[in-house]
Amino acid sequence: MQVTAPKALDAPHQPPRLFGADYRIATFGILLVVTLVAFEGMSVGVVMPDVARDLDALDLYGLSFSAFLVSSLFANVVAGLFADRRGFAVPFVAGLALFVTGMALAGAANTSGLFLSARAVQGLGAGASFVALLVMIARVYPVDMRPKAFAAVSAAWVVPSMVGPAIAGSVAGQWGWRYVFYGIIPLVVPALLMLLPSLKRSAAAEQLPDGPRSRPLAMTLAAAAAAGGAGVLLHGVDRLHQAPVAGAAETVVGLAFLLYGLYRLLPPGALRFARGLPTTVLMRGFLSAAFFGVNSFIPLALQEVKGFGVREAGIALTTGALGWSAGSYLQSRQAGEPHLRIRFATSCVTVGVLLALLAVLPGVTGWVAVPAWIVAGLGMGVGMATVSVTTLKQSPENEQGANSAALNVTDMLGSALAIGAGGALVNLVGHASSQIATGFVVICLLMAVVGGSGAVLAGRMR
Repeated sequence: MQVTAPKALDAPHQPPRLFGADYRIATFGILLVVTLVAFEGMSVGVVMPDVARDLDALDLYGLSFSAFLVSSLFANVVAGLFADRRGFAVPFVAGLALFVTGMALAGAANTSGLFLSARAVQGLGAGASFVALLVMIARVYPVDMRPKAFAAVSAAWVVPSMVGPAIAGSVAGQWGWRYVFYGIIPLVVPALLMLLPSLKRSAAAEQLPDGPRSRPLAMTLAAAAAAGGAGVLLHGVDRLHQAPVAGAAETVVGLAFLLYGLYRLLPPGALRFARGLPTTVLMRGFLSAAFFGVNSFIPLALQEVKGFGVREAGIALTTGALGWSAGSYLQSRQAGEPHLRIRFATSCVTVGVLLALLAVLPGVTGWVAVPAWIVAGLGMGVGMATVSVTTLKQSPENEQGANSAALNVTDMLGSALAIGAGGALVNLVGHASSQIATGFVVICLLMAVVGGSGAVLAGRMR
């Protein structure tokens, strides 16, 4: 009897794995960068009350976050255009370089104006690198692996979220808040050097047909209009309590530029919530506004109203990130209609926001923010990954960069407008402990309305 070697077709099929030989380099590169950038996000949020007090810039508390987000909005679009035309390697590397530069400038800032400028530079870097990361996932992984890839990205936030606030609090208490910024720089630089070989291998320049939103000059001008309009709008809203006429004029002008830019940047029909991709992209903004519009003020509220220290105030942010990771894992394991998952996600965020407002009420422990933010984080984990996967599925290949940029535009804009409005509200109500408590309650109620609206509109994703 003749024995023949088994044929390749006889071998059991091995589904591709994130850490298999074909995808290991890209996966490690993506997760490494996300992990390091996550340290910055968690750390800066915790020490911002100290920064505001040291630079006498409590009036600019909200704008310091918004400056980061508005500049990210502009970088998202430019990087998305470049990624569609020439691949994702250049915007990814350039973004990380700008991010490191911004961290150094923030640590050296001795005035509120310089600190705001540094935050804007950080935003340019974060915006460029993150939209390139989304395109990288779309180009490197097959469709059925993308949910797992996005779940892994969310999971990469877990360790920084668990130890980042504690480390930031310890560093700020021992050496000052500046070294929180300085300390992240040496972690990012080696990561960038390690990524260079994998970027060269996996991000070779591609030539794809131009998409309908791929005209560089028109889209760059639209991005500038949206980012500039958002900045003017936020500055005007922040001035309403001091100069109502001038503030109102700035608000109207900023809103006009913002709407013009969004009309060009978002998928057609987005501003009227057209079914399918346009509403899917907008869901990212609803989730980000409702969550981060409260998240950014939790450390301030707990420290100024309940007397928490920096370490204790950071625990609520940590638990939110744990919920986020759990939610992302759940969405990667379950099928089902995307609009139903988004409805569940926005409902979780809304419930978490409403529970969080209890943390500043008299007679209620501030620790109620911990379970509240687990619930809100769970919603974000389910929702953000679902929106990303659904957007890429609904996008032609030559529009993946533009639509990834649109996702980040709504993400950053939702966060920036919510945080900026919250900062303006705190300035309007006042900076005394009881006044900050009142402002925080109003912020939570407003963001609950945003989250509830997202739950209602989620059905239009179909």
